[in-house]
Amino acid sequence: MRSSVRNLPALFCGLGGKRVCQKMSFSMSGASKSEILVDCHGSKKVVTLNRPKALNALNLNMVREFYPKLQEWNSSSDVDLVILKGSGDKAFCAGGDVLAVVRSFKDAESGKDCTMHKDFFREEYILNHLIGTFNKQYVCLIDGIVMGGGCGLSVNGRFRVATEKTMLAMPETALGLFPDVGGSYFLSRLKGNLGMYLALSGYRLLGADAFHAGLATHFVESSALAKLENELVNMKDVNENSVDEVIRSFEPKKIPDFSLSKNLAQIRDSFGAKSVEEILLSLEKDGSDWAKKQAATLGKMSPTSLKVTHRQITEGSKMNYAKIFTMEYRLTQRFLADKDFHEGCRAILIDKDRKPKWNPATLSEVKDSVIDHYFSPLPNNTDLKL
Repeated sequence: MRSSVRNLPALFCGLGGKRVCQKMSFSMSGASKSEILVDCHGSKKVVTLNRPKALNALNLNMVREFYPKLQEWNSSSDVDLVILKGSGDKAFCAGGDVLAVVRSFKDAESGKDCTMHKDFFREEYILNHLIGTFNKQYVCLIDGIVMGGGCGLSVNGRFRVATEKTMLAMPETALGLFPDVGGSYFLSRLKGNLGMYLALSGYRLLGADAFHAGLATHFVESSALAKLENELVNMKDVNENSVDEVIRSFEPKKIPDFSLSKNLAQIRDSFGAKSVEEILLSLEKDGSDWAKKQAATLGKMSPTSLKVTHRQITEGSKMNYAKIFTMEYRLTQRFLADKDFHEGCRAILIDKDRKPKWNPATLSEVKDSVIDHYFSPLPNNTDLKL
């Protein structure tokens, strides 16, 4: 079921029936330089996330610029391909603007009329859902850093092209949060409990690792991206098979090996356990240096985040796509109302001492009733429904 948000006026890039390449930039904030750029090549749209100094981190303004365009293109017979990329040479999208979310929540608690902490997640997830149900060809060039919200913009889509510069991760448990933006769906469906491992540990997939893990669909060398983009925007017959064929024609003869290949059996065996505690017991039983390192990594994460994430990925594996976002929206609001997300932001993003004081501090102190509350419906009929 598609999200139902009002249609906005179409963006016309053609003139007199001719193919015209026209750059248009939009800014809802009135800023002189837009954070979303659109190049129109006839029926092809190339969208650029334009916050290079912020590693193209996603904010509410960008969501509100991108969503109506994508919604209009989804229903337009004049559009057959959308390409999404990031500006600069460092990142596709390094995540969402979580500090703005935290500030909004604290302002609302102090009595100010602030709703951004609700609006951002709600509108971001509606955008993520549209990307996941988009009926035109959607290609993301995930060159550079791809984290959190950047995964929502890309991994939910049909084609995700990684390069040797890709660094993809969902490190939310270190921030006292959980891997959202559809992670409940796409992580839970990776083979061999790999998604559970990535979700709990925040492991960074470098280069071809994203392809081997299944979060990227293709691997192309970064130096070939400009030519690939040119080939795509000049395609005459656009469909899923033809786009796939064009991208594959740019893949190198030899794709680098998966750095986790030697650990896949350990990941399958340990991270398929029924609880975080059982995962740690399995790692202890394994006893290898790799297992000890994973246990140490999990020991640094928010215990509450670990337990919520384990249940999120477990339940997400059995849920349909739309309901994923209802669950994730509930979790965002519960994390905002609790302690660890704020403490994680302080330790990692504000003071940067990387010494969060989690509360509760241990897995055994996290009550099942608290986790149940995280997943329960929001009050006053405020759940996100798609």
